[in-house]
Amino acid sequence: MSHTEQIDNLVVAKVGSSTLVDPATGAPQRSFIHDLIGQIAQLVADGFHVVLVSSGAAAAGMGRLGFDERPGDLPTLQACCAAGQAALTEVYAAELAGHGIPCGQVLLTRADVASRTSFLNARGTFTRLLELGAVPIVNENDAISTTEFAFGDNDTLGAIVATMLGAGLYVILSDIDGLHEANPETHPDAPLIERVERITPQIVSIAGGAGSKVGTGGMATKIRAARATLAAGIPMVVCRGRQPGALLAAARGERIGTRFEAPAGAAHERARKLWIGMADMPRGTIIVDDGARESLVERGASLLPAGIRATEGVYAAGDVVNVVAGDGSLLGRGVTRYSSDEVEKIRGLRTDVIARFIPDRADQPCIHRDELLIL
Repeated sequence: MSHTEQIDNLVVAKVGSSTLVDPATGAPQRSFIHDLIGQIAQLVADGFHVVLVSSGAAAAGMGRLGFDERPGDLPTLQACCAAGQAALTEVYAAELAGHGIPCGQVLLTRADVASRTSFLNARGTFTRLLELGAVPIVNENDAISTTEFAFGDNDTLGAIVATMLGAGLYVILSDIDGLHEANPETHPDAPLIERVERITPQIVSIAGGAGSKVGTGGMATKIRAARATLAAGIPMVVCRGRQPGALLAAARGERIGTRFEAPAGAAHERARKLWIGMADMPRGTIIVDDGARESLVERGASLLPAGIRATEGVYAAGDVVNVVAGDGSLLGRGVTRYSSDEVEKIRGLRTDVIARFIPDRADQPCIHRDELLIL
């Protein structure tokens, strides 16, 4: 296979800390990992390629370095991440070797994918590993990452990897059954929502916040990941990772957890828009009025200065910014053609007015629709 071809039958699976780590010891739970790698080996035997995004480095490192509680200072926490990543890789490599499958470790920060060049280099590395029959084991490079360049959660990292590679499926193996109509901790009888085709304000409102004591993700981070995969046309499944055969069931299309999938025939965004929306760090925020919101969401229009109500943050022309509605809901992300200072001057103005003091930019939208990802 040429390494320029797309990898077929690709499944990206993300496993969370609370699913992976034994809460009693803080170490990776070998029995669970043994079973998970067995499922991955079965998928490989069935003709799938698999990428595993694994959390758990900090928790595993705490156990290896003798900490009972999560360290409060950054250097010690990053030391735990370094030790824990080594521990996880050792376990994964040994389990995969038992099935005759090699693995490769890929550690990323947002800086590694924010640059278009490094984004393409990372994609090339993943593609070549998969072509060579290896299972890439992916995690954020927590030992050196800083707040500015952190993904913040591996649900987002997994979504970036899935969209980067054009995966056929993204599976989040979590400590929850999926998305319920209400918080199951307070409403144990709340029904499971088996399928979501669109991220509505109602879906966002019932998603809740972070819930795990050892992980950083909650249902809210999974909803953010689903925004990207829905835009990319990649189905995403959130399910309980410790349910027997969970990954196999999700990959085979069986009913398990909550499946986020756009309706048949829905338009999918191009790779560049997905990179804009997921990989790069937003440098500011542009708030639009109701008319602009309708034009952007319903008609796929460019964002004109006349529809801008306000701007937040300091950014330059060419930076990625969030586009937000008046009610605070995130509409999308795009590359602005104006700096924050310029947007402050031209917001709410028609192009004929702008022509009087910025004549060479009067015909330019603030964000062109080809550089705007609607989430």
